[in-house]
Amino acid sequence: MDHDQSFTVVVLTPEPVYYPISYNPRSSIFAIRGNHVHTTKPERSGSIILHFLKPLNILLVFAPVALVLELVHGAPLMIFITSALAVVPLSGILGDATEELAARAGPRVGALLNATLGNAAELIITILAIKEGLLELVRASITGSIIGNLLLVAGAAIIVGGVKYGTQRFERRTAVMNSTLLIMAALVLVIPSLFNVAIEPNFANVETLSLLTAGVIIVMYLLSMVYSFTAKDAEPITRPAAHVPQYSLRTAVVLLIISTVLIALMSEFLVGAVEPMVEQLGISELFVGIILVPIIGNVAEHVVAIEVAAKNHMELSMGIALGSSLQIALFVAPLLVFLSLLFGHPLSLEFTTFELLALLASCFIGAHVSMDGETNWLEGVLLVGMYLVTAVAFFFLPGG
Repeated sequence: MDHDQSFTVVVLTPEPVYYPISYNPRSSIFAIRGNHVHTTKPERSGSIILHFLKPLNILLVFAPVALVLELVHGAPLMIFITSALAVVPLSGILGDATEELAARAGPRVGALLNATLGNAAELIITILAIKEGLLELVRASITGSIIGNLLLVAGAAIIVGGVKYGTQRFERRTAVMNSTLLIMAALVLVIPSLFNVAIEPNFANVETLSLLTAGVIIVMYLLSMVYSFTAKDAEPITRPAAHVPQYSLRTAVVLLIISTVLIALMSEFLVGAVEPMVEQLGISELFVGIILVPIIGNVAEHVVAIEVAAKNHMELSMGIALGSSLQIALFVAPLLVFLSLLFGHPLSLEFTTFELLALLASCFIGAHVSMDGETNWLEGVLLVGMYLVTAVAFFFLPGG
């Protein structure tokens, strides 16, 4: 085809700007630097091959291993480990495909795509866990994702960037808004747990409170998205795509579908091995949910946050850590409450005292660190140190 088609130009400024233009398929990707327009040729098979040569993608070899172990009814621990390792690169491929689609959709629609699919791997794992009735694991993964993003991911990124550049600065107004939303989200998740203590003999009311709370959170999230779409000076609470497309739309969609299917398959193996593995190792289901599942589902995004911090793009790095936490609290958690009704295992927003303490501490500390718009390596060390103490504490916490 030689006729013109619509496309998106990415202006490579500190804040990427997207412009719809017409283009010829023979030079399909445009990038503006200064006053000059540069074009690149459409993708070739070599670019896809190079894309799959990322270090994390070597873990894809564990996908067929997990499949074989599942078919021959291998040891639950080995099934859990191999399927978890396979999910890591698959979630990265899913994230890359999402970025490709988001880059073509513009900053606002791109932010919506990132919000919807940014935590897809973990969402798939938790949905399958709900199907199996592992509700404690699901609740733990919600709090664990928020804690991990705020302490481990942000802390590691701050350390890497701080050691290399000293004090790093980012937009203070955005940081204050995200910090406020973060504290509000934590408090909204805490309220049902506190009131359920008094309501609990009436389980119907406990379930109703969780559903109403989830409904309010979803409405708040949707209204925040509407605001970011309609207000001219709005700062989206989700991370926009700052990405130049590398391959075609069709390739991105195919990768998205294949990676989603494989993540679902590996997640089914993983979830099925949780209970026998927990019994075999003597660890709690709470530890698996709060520490292991969030790392497995989000490690690819965590690596990106650290990489961009190493390039002195601290605003984007903090946007990944804080934005992902907000998406879990304001979108994934209430969505899981409603989806649980479809499987006959209603999920209540009733967290343990230990989870609530860790969640509140993480949110307040994360908000305090980011609120001034600057970070240094010592703050990162403190965040990672607190995460390690939290992880060890949950490891020794007995099940039940």
